[in-house]
Amino acid sequence: MRPQIVPSVLSADFANLARDVELIQRAGAQSVQIDVMDGHFVPNITVGPVVVEALRKHSSIYLDVHLMIENPERYLAAFAQAGANLLTVHWEACSDAAKVVRQIKKLGAQAGVALRPKTPETVLGSLLSELDLVLVMTVEPGFGGQAFMPDMLPKVRNLRAQLDRQQLPARLQVDGGINRQTAPRAAQAGATSLVAGSAIFGAPDPTQAFHDLQKLVDLPSGAQVQ
Repeated sequence: MRPQIVPSVLSADFANLARDVELIQRAGAQSVQIDVMDGHFVPNITVGPVVVEALRKHSSIYLDVHLMIENPERYLAAFAQAGANLLTVHWEACSDAAKVVRQIKKLGAQAGVALRPKTPETVLGSLLSELDLVLVMTVEPGFGGQAFMPDMLPKVRNLRAQLDRQQLPARLQVDGGINRQTAPRAAQAGATSLVAGSAIFGAPDPTQAFHDLQKLVDLPSGAQVQ
């Protein structure tokens, strides 16, 4: 599976969000991530279903909605109705993650589960076979621009091995500190979806930054973008 760079709009210009999403879609991005934070599960507050709905009206791009919120089951229907294609909930925020995953699928969206750095991949167990995506956080969730945690790479490798061994189709996503140095390392560890925020939207030319990151994860191990 070809690794994909997924731009995170957390680092985009919120006064021109539709413009930035259109820009990155024209650059070749197949999806964007929308980070939803509630100020409880993580120490930050961002957006809700109304922003997802507004973007859906102006873009056909795949909307990857990462719910960093407590009691996510209360809001799944609102985000699905707003136009989310994928809803990713945190294992740590769910009393019954399997039930939440099945609820997401009943709403017609794809389902993902995210793991904070301290949560081992073994908690997923048989649920892995029901997921469309598993997300390994390579920073503590809550704020953009943090440094990549290289000690999360063994978790990525373990999940890659398990997915391959069971021949499961779930995408393996990493999120946090993805840039020109860390993107190849995450891809080599087995990630097929790499979320990048400030490395793209914080760059002078977001289109070029996206192209450079995508080229880096497309290239053979050790090669460099000129």
